[in-house]
Amino acid sequence: MSKPRIGILGGGQLGMMLAEATTRFPVSCEALDASVTAPASRIIPVTAGDVSSADDVVHFGRRFEAVTIEVEKVSVEGLRRLTEKGVVVRPQPEVVETIQDKGVQKAWLVEHGFPTSAFRTYADAEALREAVSSGVRELPFVQKVRREGYDGRGVKVVRGEADLDDLLDGPSIAEEAVTIAHELSVVVARGADGEVRAFDPVEMVFRQEANILDVLLCPARVSFGVADAARGLACQVAEAIGIVGVLAVEMFVDGDGKLWINELAPRPHNSGHHTIEACVTSQYEQHLRAVAGHPLGATELRQAAVLVNVLGTPGHEGKPRYLGLEEAEAIEGVHVHLYGKQKTWSMRKMGHVTVLDDELERAIATARRVRDIIRVEAGEGEA
Repeated sequence: MSKPRIGILGGGQLGMMLAEATTRFPVSCEALDASVTAPASRIIPVTAGDVSSADDVVHFGRRFEAVTIEVEKVSVEGLRRLTEKGVVVRPQPEVVETIQDKGVQKAWLVEHGFPTSAFRTYADAEALREAVSSGVRELPFVQKVRREGYDGRGVKVVRGEADLDDLLDGPSIAEEAVTIAHELSVVVARGADGEVRAFDPVEMVFRQEANILDVLLCPARVSFGVADAARGLACQVAEAIGIVGVLAVEMFVDGDGKLWINELAPRPHNSGHHTIEACVTSQYEQHLRAVAGHPLGATELRQAAVLVNVLGTPGHEGKPRYLGLEEAEAIEGVHVHLYGKQKTWSMRKMGHVTVLDDELERAIATARRVRDIIRVEAGEGEA
């Protein structure tokens, strides 16, 4: 029997890691991306095209038994047209449509009774300023662009009036600020048969200057009760939205231990990279299992895991040169993943490192050491 063929919309690092998972799971993949040298091209064929173009999506996707995504910025019209042609699309077009617009996503969460901070939508920055000046929108709040915000882009914390001068442009939402004790993420998968399985919650620590994930810890440093509630909440969201595939549910834990849903992502997620080495089944294999209609795998954590992103050094832009790799790789429990991107710039995600250990605190110390060892500069070297 031939392997089921899956088309991936997007060839970035998530597409690359999905492709890597095909070596452990009987499917074959190809990707559609603006660049034929995107990270996924190191492993699978990449076709040049625009994932936000309905015509490009249909032209690419009609060759496959199933199509999936590694980024939300895809043409929902194209996904719908593929389903009409008999192609299996997972996650489903209606799920992607709900989640890719943060205003629609938040309204869906509220409508279904899930805990999330109060919000309003605004047509542009001026409308938001007027809402503040009239007293409709109180400070502090968090502004998020409705579409295409990721990795710290499209998010602005507005603490005082001075922050109103450079609000984000375009349609956005403004959420009430939540007092945050911990930021968690739960990656959950729902199979074609309706089975739902969640990975252990991870704790996320962000670099404040760039609002980008700095360190990820698993297990999260929260009580068993909070961790169990987070898993349960993520499963409820997956069941309510009816997704087939992997869903990341980002949450806040406030000072009283209450959970608030921050955002959803209908695809493999940065907060699940550690599952490649740390769990029985990785989030990438789990996603392929769901897309292909196979049973889901076990999600148990084998060892404590700490992840650090490998980021472009500020002040360096150009062909990447990696420093300290051999020193880092010589440390026990260290697993380095480079994405093969052709160009580096300040704070760009160029890879990640997962550290495994029987003790979380020991893994944290090793991860901090590795973060100080590896640097990505511009110059001659591996791309």
